[in-house]
Amino acid sequence: MHPSSPMLRICIYPKDVARLTGRSYDAAKRLVRRVRQAAGKPAGSLVSIQEFCRLTGLDAAEVSEALNRKAS
Repeated sequence: MHPSSPMLRICIYPKDVARLTGRSYDAAKRLVRRVRQAAGKPAGSLVSIQEFCRLTGLDAAEVSEALNRKAS
């Protein structure tokens, strides 16, 4: 990766889930917790976009693009 290239995000957080889905922050936290449990991860571990999309059925490329899009 070129030094000036932006780092691409691979993790998703409740704030992202709330923004992408229109859910409240608390509902988004519950969904991220469910994804973590479904992936067999311990509490507090990071959740990848792939894991989130596997559980929700959303397209990983679309979610990744939305999260990595530069804020205008």
